[in-house]
Amino acid sequence: MSQHIRLTVLGSTGSIGKSTLDVVARHPDRYRIIALTAQQQDELLFEQCQRFQPSYAVLLDEAASERLRQRLAAAGLETEVLCGAAALERVSTLPEVDAVMAAIVGAAGMPPTLAAAHTGKKILLANKETLVLAGHLFMDAVRHSGSALLPIDSEHNAIFQVLPGGYAGDMKAGGISKILLTASGGPFRNTSLEQLKDVTPEQACAHPNWSMGRKISVDSASMMNKGLEVIEAHWLFNASADDIQVVVHPQSVIHSMVQYVDGSVLAQLGNPDMRTPIAYALAWPERIEAGVAPLDLFAIARLDFSAPDFTRFPCLALAYQALRAGGTIPALLNAANEVAVAAFLDREIAFLDIPRLIEAVLGKVARTDVNTLQDVLDADAAARVAAQEWIAR
Repeated sequence: MSQHIRLTVLGSTGSIGKSTLDVVARHPDRYRIIALTAQQQDELLFEQCQRFQPSYAVLLDEAASERLRQRLAAAGLETEVLCGAAALERVSTLPEVDAVMAAIVGAAGMPPTLAAAHTGKKILLANKETLVLAGHLFMDAVRHSGSALLPIDSEHNAIFQVLPGGYAGDMKAGGISKILLTASGGPFRNTSLEQLKDVTPEQACAHPNWSMGRKISVDSASMMNKGLEVIEAHWLFNASADDIQVVVHPQSVIHSMVQYVDGSVLAQLGNPDMRTPIAYALAWPERIEAGVAPLDLFAIARLDFSAPDFTRFPCLALAYQALRAGGTIPALLNAANEVAVAAFLDREIAFLDIPRLIEAVLGKVARTDVNTLQDVLDADAAARVAAQEWIAR
């Protein structure tokens, strides 16, 4: 077993978690699962425990934890069941864990991911909120501990693949002039503002290219997901807001590009399947089979590109503004968006209310500097209170 790479998968019942386990199952000689975690999907987590027999399983919901504990005992499995946020940090920092797949959506994924960085784990980062909320704290932890940081978002993974070898975060030294972050445009790329007034959660969650969870699907529909990725790219690649350009590319075949000072543009292409970046990160610097069909350029036939419409997608503009403002503003943006998306999915607010709510929160809660994790948590909490007050107004 000592030759296996030993993994904790945070958020194993979500779309990224399930894709990670699919890749892992294809290479039983390379990987061993030490811990799996979920919020409350105990039935699916039980099935995953049956298949991968981890040492630990974590649920945030107490009732779900007890149900899982009983099922595992009845099945004769020795997986230890833990409960609560502190348990997420515990399984992210276990001495026997080599790498952590950080795939918990939202701010809840930040503390265990940051804890893993402090202990020098290899981090497969699918939780963009960690960088949005606490970018410099997280990157400082990575540098000081010597963690290897591999981005999982298809766009950032693509950029990572086409950066110059040994890139150390200096765009000028690397001969880079711009990072080109592609975006599908989501289901409302060509929808008028008048039509957007009446869109439903079902329509917003119907992404044309990717199979994703409900929250991230709404973020893609509003293009807030791309805005958060702009902030993420800033921290991952030490690029300013002006150095990151969003390019709408509806086919989702080119996952992102890097433009160089000599006029070259290097791109990473592939079918829209998250198993490709997951497999790349798991095996880096090697490559392994991921279960993804090869790209058929003849079947695709054409690739289209356009500039983003900031009028139709004000969330993207708000994200750029937050990046430029710095401090706790990105944390306020993220928290307000999480509340807004949840309210939209619950049919409490309209789709176009999402950016209105976010803008109202940014105007109400004051910016402060980020020196500690508590600064981030305080800003997050204040934004959520302000967002709920806006909904209840």
